[in-house]
Amino acid sequence: MTESPGPYEAYPSGGESTAPPARPQPPSSINIAFWAFLLSTVISLVSALLLLGSKDEVADQLRRNNTARLTEDQISTTAQITVTAFVVIAIVIALIYLWLAFKLRAGRNWARITLTVFTVLQVISLTAGHGTIVGYLSVLAAAVGLVFSYIGGSNEYINTVKGSRA
Repeated sequence: MTESPGPYEAYPSGGESTAPPARPQPPSSINIAFWAFLLSTVISLVSALLLLGSKDEVADQLRRNNTARLTEDQISTTAQITVTAFVVIAIVIALIYLWLAFKLRAGRNWARITLTVFTVLQVISLTAGHGTIVGYLSVLAAAVGLVFSYIGGSNEYINTVKGSRA
């Protein structure tokens, strides 16, 4: 008579390890890129928060271009909504940027590519419009982060992380 296997025989036995391989530590180039992207984000957030004080300038611009014959209350409300909307959008973009920086440090190539696209869009935005010193500083920090995310051990690290997940 054949005996049926015990309830535990289907599992690996002995020295087989089921633990996932250890994730490599990010190289200094990835860490520098991470901190540069964080610096760019902080600079952009400070710039956005400074917009809160520019409601009067926006209202003045609306007064000069008042072809719809808005009342003073409507101009004031529109200026406040405009400034608030810009700040909220800047905060959302900053949160996405932070998330991408953390994903870059975790070795995700798609995050590096997305940060590349965002940095290129920042540069285009500055060259197409009226850039401020704060805007240039933010782009400079992002550009430094971009360079460091592609040099040194960055490519090897990202490929190693990608290989360990496969």
